[in-house]
Amino acid sequence: MEGMRTLAPAAPDLTDLEHRLDTGGVATTAPLLTPEQCAEVVAMFDDDARFRSTVVMQRVGFGAGTYRYFADPLPELVQHLRTALYPRLAAVANTWAERLGEDPFPTDLDGLLATCAAAGQHRPTPLLLRYGADDYNCLHQDVYGDVTFPLQLLVMLSRPDEDFTGGESVFVEQRPRQQSRPIVLRPRQGEAVVFPVRHRPRLGARGWSRVQLRHGVSAVHSGTRLVLGVIFHDAR
Repeated sequence: MEGMRTLAPAAPDLTDLEHRLDTGGVATTAPLLTPEQCAEVVAMFDDDARFRSTVVMQRVGFGAGTYRYFADPLPELVQHLRTALYPRLAAVANTWAERLGEDPFPTDLDGLLATCAAAGQHRPTPLLLRYGADDYNCLHQDVYGDVTFPLQLLVMLSRPDEDFTGGESVFVEQRPRQQSRPIVLRPRQGEAVVFPVRHRPRLGARGWSRVQLRHGVSAVHSGTRLVLGVIFHDAR
């Protein structure tokens, strides 16, 4: 068995997550993984049997670096994160759906994955991303089919300023009839950043509207940066 049984330390209180997303656009959590668990996930990167596909970003114009999508069955640690956090995020997602007049999402991960399968989306989307010196990730959105759960998260596996320098998490929010707003974060090892996949609701003078968001990574100056990406909808 792999080393993880539960989230450690205890899963953070996400009761104010919706408020933090409403006010800041993105939200950082307390640590979800211990340093030992981060090291466990980092060690998976070179185990080819764990992954269904690998993307070298230079080859496809996405930036510079490498990311790998996990194959089914997901590692126990990754599966636990995906399953345990989904219901909390689904509550936020369904509030957003109501505000925007969109269809609600299932309240558990199995329900979401069944919805994905019915739409022809069967491939798991959690992934590991590795960046070396001068690597970066262009601004993008992780949409893999017609079914798109509106929230995702990244978990920082490396130690900023020790394992790498540079490599900030970058978000750009495109607000209707306004200039875009940049957001730059540097989560510590084990911490997660929760953010919209495509858009979030924003209350304005005319009611709720969709605010688009893209995310990426600034250039790593030195060392190696590894991140676990947890996306909840499967890919086509």
